[in-house]
Amino acid sequence: MNRDISSIRKDYQLASLDEASTAANPIDQFEHWWEDAIQSNIDEVNAFVLSTVNANGIPASRVVLLKGYTPEGFVFFTNYESNKGKEIESNPNVAMNFFWKELERQVRITGTIKKISTEESEQYFHSRPIGSQVGAWTSPQSKVIPNRAYLEDLMALNLEKYKEGNVPLPPHWGGYIVHPTNIEFWQGRSSRLHDRLHFTLNENHSWTKIRLAP
Repeated sequence: MNRDISSIRKDYQLASLDEASTAANPIDQFEHWWEDAIQSNIDEVNAFVLSTVNANGIPASRVVLLKGYTPEGFVFFTNYESNKGKEIESNPNVAMNFFWKELERQVRITGTIKKISTEESEQYFHSRPIGSQVGAWTSPQSKVIPNRAYLEDLMALNLEKYKEGNVPLPPHWGGYIVHPTNIEFWQGRSSRLHDRLHFTLNENHSWTKIRLAP
C-alpha cells in the first residue's frame, strides 16, 4: 500500500447531527442543508454523483448537476440517448450522492427515476446559454467519435445553422426526476464516529427516521 495515500486523513469537527434538530421530512432537511451549502459559497454546489445500473447488472457513476428539487424529487437534465439514459431505460433504480466537503456533509439518496414532461424540459432548455443549446444538438453523447476536430466542426455547422437563435429542443434531450425512497444525511464527526440519520419512505408516504452506526 502506498504510504503517502494511507496517511491522508482529516478529523471532522465542524458540526453534529441529531434526531431532535432535524426535520421530520427529509426534503425539508435537504432544503436546510442546501441553504447552508449555498451560503458557504461552495464551488459547483449542485454537483452530485449519479449511479445507474445497466441491463447486465453492472453499475456506473458520473457527476451531473442538480437543476431543481420539489417535494416529489430531484431534477437534472441530460441526453436520453447517452449511456446513462440507456441504463435508466433498462433499470429505473438509481442513487445520488452529494458531498459538501467544506461542511463535512454528505447526502445519499436512492429512488426511482422517470422523465419529466416535454414542456418542463423545453422551458429549462431555452433558459440555457445559446452555446449549451447548440451543444445539445452537436454532441452524440457516449458514442465513439473520430477526434476532437469532428466535434468542433459539427459545433461550427450548428452555430451557423442556428445563428438567428430559436434553437428547438432536441427530441433526445430533456429532464429526469428522481423520486426518493431513502435519504441519508451524514455529518462528519471526530474519531470517525460520524452522525448518520436515515429516512425511509413508507407506503402511506410518511417517512421513518432512524440513526445508523457510522
